[in-house]
Amino acid sequence: MGRRKLLRIVKETVLRARVTAYRDRRNRKRDFRSLWITRVSAAAEMRGLSYSKFMHGLKLAGITINRKMLSEIAIHSPLVFDEIFAAAREAKAAVAA
Repeated sequence: MGRRKLLRIVKETVLRARVTAYRDRRNRKRDFRSLWITRVSAAAEMRGLSYSKFMHGLKLAGITINRKMLSEIAIHSPLVFDEIFAAAREAKAAVAA
């Protein structure tokens, strides 16, 4: 009864709701980035490289693609992901040699 009718309690409830909404908008970004990294990591490890080595290879190859797009490609277009992976692996091997 009080949360709907009493003004002081309504104000506190609205303030608390705004605080959690503000916090959770930032947490949602963090959660999605973690999900994308997990997906890319799984796809890279299936092909024989760890996530960090794969991302380093992408940087060496000059491929700038964000984690969200990488995870979508890994799920929906595995052949395209194979090509990106091959380019990263070659760039990493060229530096190591």
